Amino acid sequence: MVLRLTNSLTRRTELFTPADPARVTMYVCGPTVYNYAHIGNARPFVLFGLLAKLLKRMYPKVIYARNITDVDDKINAAALAQSVPISTITERYTQAFHADMAAIGAEPPDVEPRATEHIGQIIAMCERLIARGHAYEAAGHVLFDVSSYPDYGHLSGRTVREMLAGARVEVAPYKKNPADFVLWKPSTPELPGWPSPWSLGRPGWHIECSAMSEAHLGETLDIHCGGNDLLFPHHENEVAQSTCAHAGAPFARYWLHNGFITVDGAKMAKSVGNTFLINDLRKVYPVEVLRYFLLAGHYRQPLDWSDKAIVQAKTTLDRLYGCLRDHAQVAETAVEAVANVDAALCDDLNTPMALAELSALVRELQKAEGPQAQALAKGRLLCAGKLLGLLQQDAQAWFQGAPIADESHFDALLAERVAARAAKNFTRADAIRNELAELGIVIEDTAQGARWKRGAGPVI
Repeated sequence: MVLRLTNSLTRRTELFTPADPARVTMYVCGPTVYNYAHIGNARPFVLFGLLAKLLKRMYPKVIYARNITDVDDKINAAALAQSVPISTITERYTQAFHADMAAIGAEPPDVEPRATEHIGQIIAMCERLIARGHAYEAAGHVLFDVSSYPDYGHLSGRTVREMLAGARVEVAPYKKNPADFVLWKPSTPELPGWPSPWSLGRPGWHIECSAMSEAHLGETLDIHCGGNDLLFPHHENEVAQSTCAHAGAPFARYWLHNGFITVDGAKMAKSVGNTFLINDLRKVYPVEVLRYFLLAGHYRQPLDWSDKAIVQAKTTLDRLYGCLRDHAQVAETAVEAVANVDAALCDDLNTPMALAELSALVRELQKAEGPQAQALAKGRLLCAGKLLGLLQQDAQAWFQGAPIADESHFDALLAERVAARAAKNFTRADAIRNELAELGIVIEDTAQGARWKRGAGPVI
């Protein structure tokens, strides 16, 4: 197989050639564990997990690392609000993240480093950068000197002026340059802190990934992945500090960035309040429907969340499982690969094309005549499904599974609509009414208050 990937660094689709085919390295920026993951958070872990799975079929040794950010200002704020140690917050949401990722079939990493377990490596990298003239200490902080790295902005394709204009930059008197970013910062008594040569403090976000990837994968990565929102400043800053810490050695040879999941065209984000948590969605939809939805769009493009898209995913899976149910008595021939599906995945991880091949394989099975042809066609369909993390449960069980939505979800949406109307947010209230209608639920506004009932159509 020949793999081609679109490299954000060169802005071209290129043939993937690892530096060492005997040891391929891949790093995906993992979650900051202060809350439940939403469906947008899950997209890179499903798609790039699929890439890791593909690489493991192509090369004898692949090390896939996906970190846990377990010290961060958002975590600190959550811990202070609940009067608990940060470990209480991070353990709770790390466990929830693992459960969510397992449910939707995201490939587990080979290595899952945590920031708090790499404080020594972070401090050592800061010391190296200071010694080489790329960082400086000021008021208990350590800051990266952007002017010391002429290629700053190359990954994102922005000038320093453009980056300053498009980012929330902390203006501080101890900075040499407004664009300089924090590697280490002092902690006040109520915040977590570790001893360092500069202050009792904690690391900045960007240095965490550089230190963790160096510790487990080495100075230069084959592939670094993450969402488009990480391109700047996070990945740009990773490149700068890692390259300078490693005496000019490139940080990553291939960069892959996935598009956002949107809701009505707007990016899904906790700060906007338009998120759909996987922890909640798992109670409402079959998890395979969620996975199919995430695979239905090309990773580089935005993907819009809608009830229509979810219904389409469920309808398609019903058709695929229906074909398997119709051929339940056929003993499939074992197949290790399906050329057209492999070709789609090797074409810049073209999951929409791979899903189209699943439909073609269904037609092949439906048209197959004779036991041998049917056994081979069924084996090819199941093999293709396995490559994509789909069609792995018993077909009859699929149709006997739990309904796609439950009453607690309807209750929650109705309560949200009542609150939206009280706040005169009629746009959101109407959107909820439409969302419930798509699920076959009708809202009735009565003198006793709002209530819901099942409409004439089935709840999928």
